[in-house]
Amino acid sequence: MEALKQILKKGEELLTGKRKKGPFKEILINAEALENRVAVMEDGQLEEFTIERTTERRIVGSVFKGKIKNLEPGLKAAFVDIGFEKNAFLHYWDIIPESFDQRVELLDLPETQKQQKKITQADIPRLYPPGSEVIVQVVKGPIGTKGPRITTNISIPGRFLVLMPFNPIRGVSRKIEDDRERQRLKKILQKTRIPENMGVIIRTAGAGQRARYFIRDLELMLSTWREVEQKIKTGATPSCVFQEPDLVERTVRDFLTEEVDRIMVDNEAAYERVRNMVGRISRWSRGKVKLYNEPTPLFTKFNVERQIENAFRRQVWLKSGGYICVDETEALVAIDVNSGRHKSQKDLETTIVEANLEAAEEICRQLRLRNIGGLIVIDFIDMRHRSDQQKVLHRMREGLKRDKARTRVLPISMLGLLEMTRQRHSESMVSATYEDCPYCKGRGMVKSELTMSVEIQRKIAEVLRRVKQRGKTEQPQLRIYVNPDVLDRLRTEDEALLIELEKELSGKLSFRADPSFHPEQFKITDAVTGKELD
Repeated sequence: MEALKQILKKGEELLTGKRKKGPFKEILINAEALENRVAVMEDGQLEEFTIERTTERRIVGSVFKGKIKNLEPGLKAAFVDIGFEKNAFLHYWDIIPESFDQRVELLDLPETQKQQKKITQADIPRLYPPGSEVIVQVVKGPIGTKGPRITTNISIPGRFLVLMPFNPIRGVSRKIEDDRERQRLKKILQKTRIPENMGVIIRTAGAGQRARYFIRDLELMLSTWREVEQKIKTGATPSCVFQEPDLVERTVRDFLTEEVDRIMVDNEAAYERVRNMVGRISRWSRGKVKLYNEPTPLFTKFNVERQIENAFRRQVWLKSGGYICVDETEALVAIDVNSGRHKSQKDLETTIVEANLEAAEEICRQLRLRNIGGLIVIDFIDMRHRSDQQKVLHRMREGLKRDKARTRVLPISMLGLLEMTRQRHSESMVSATYEDCPYCKGRGMVKSELTMSVEIQRKIAEVLRRVKQRGKTEQPQLRIYVNPDVLDRLRTEDEALLIELEKELSGKLSFRADPSFHPEQFKITDAVTGKELD
């Protein structure tokens, strides 16, 4: 292990010429026939994890030429055919040009654009009647029985910029916190020539970059948009006019920053592709891309597989001995914080605050890893002082700053609960990776052998009484088929009760084990005719 650390250190010094501050950050790309996986590591710890199946259609971020099928004034929404089985959902407020006020610090618009008449919800039925064509972008993929969620606020992300083809706003991401840097970037935007009626936003990755990088990025995005415009003119309705890049390309676009020390790729074709993409951004950075061809799988070598497995468990242990429990439901995600084996020489209140602070950091990481979205309720260990609650709340907000999904966090309530929302683009990693257990049907539990014994005896008694009421003189003979584990319980612990049941209701019982039976499944038949009895 020590030898590996030395190798990594020397490699970093060769690339940078000096030891950079901060953790050693690397991107691991596992490219296979059916699935691509990307892990972002910091000092060996998994911080970001993404899976993309090569057989599944990439939809979130893609742009479609669609047709409005119908308007629903009560829902204030339109349903749009974009070529999927279910029509996409377009809310009226996703048609009105977006302001981005909360996420972006805006520049003043030119006077000619300020004078343009604004669209309101009352204008939607006139501007977008059923049958009209509309250009939309998918912001949320199909989840469960719901179709895709779309918007007319088209945005094409680049390396440092986001191009807004139909919205003339210009601004800088508020995630760039340095006020002097934001002012510098605003000046660059003011000097940049942007086509009329188009807008540009500087992404967080643009912090510290020179003006020429933004100009190059803008040229690439405008070239992409010209191709999209040509497809809009000539393409059928409905059709896809812009396909969101695959996971490998998105990784290079979104994660490759100065802080990344190395990119490891375990597939030669993907390796060459990544090198070419990185080379277009920065020739110097091509040296960071390495081909991994050792016999041990890449994710096993760097301990990613084990970290993924641990991250997706319901119970996640913390270094201090505490743990968190994550439960996903239809309505919300509940996260419970427990002190567990947390030991501290300090007083109880200090111990509780330390456990909650550590849990807050891990929860932020788990939200990213699991791609959890929607309403999230966190039950921290009870803290008596408001100042302690503020510390935990601050730690949560700091941890969420690195999250690419939009989040909103409310103060800790009087009940000790922290409520928050996280933007949901697609199904969570757990939903996409796992399916409901065929035994418990997603409950996570099955009935015990004792419970099944009680239910079977109750059903046998019901059947025997029904046969007796029909006035049959011969002794009823029943054959009961059950799961082997349940049969073991009936034979070893409940045999005396079954014999008593036979005597009381004048019946004869025989049992058979069927390994194909679910633990909660059983069948009662007539032993003579073989007919199943309800």
